[in-house]
Amino acid sequence: MRADAKKNYDHLLNVARTVFMEQGSDASLRDIARRAEVGLGTLYRHFPTREALLEALLRSSFEALAKRADALQAADDSAAALMEWLQEIIAFTHEHRGVIAPMVSAIEDHESALHASCVSLRAAGAALLSRAQADGKARADLDGAELFDLIAALAWLREQPSHASRADRIFGIISGAVLNTGKSIARR
Repeated sequence: MRADAKKNYDHLLNVARTVFMEQGSDASLRDIARRAEVGLGTLYRHFPTREALLEALLRSSFEALAKRADALQAADDSAAALMEWLQEIIAFTHEHRGVIAPMVSAIEDHESALHASCVSLRAAGAALLSRAQADGKARADLDGAELFDLIAALAWLREQPSHASRADRIFGIISGAVLNTGKSIARR
């Protein structure tokens, strides 16, 4: 990439990060281009879709969360490691307002720019879950896809102002449901 193109790319990412933090992941791309003082065509040249822009913004964070899950594999208490990672990913999605919807959609859409990163993130959580299950500390009838769904639900709840105050209590309840309670739920 030419030096001026790289400079535009980096500048657009910095402005997009600021705008997304202020307005959420559905912020206007036109507003991002305007605030970056570039034409909309320049934005689309670097990021042909909103998902491509989100992927560029979130890639390093997703990689860090996946690496964190890998590091937690070595923790003495597999249940505590799983719960710690869940809290971290839910905090991440809360910090990046509105990102949970594109993440959930991207899991099922193989053409999405976010697909590979989201699948990798889900696999990291599934590995922590599998370890806790192998240790007998997490319910055996839960899989990585369902864990990702729980993350999405908890992240959505935290984004709702009228429910945010209960988010920590609900997390505790969900934690109890994920960890081995000796009960199982029927699959549909």
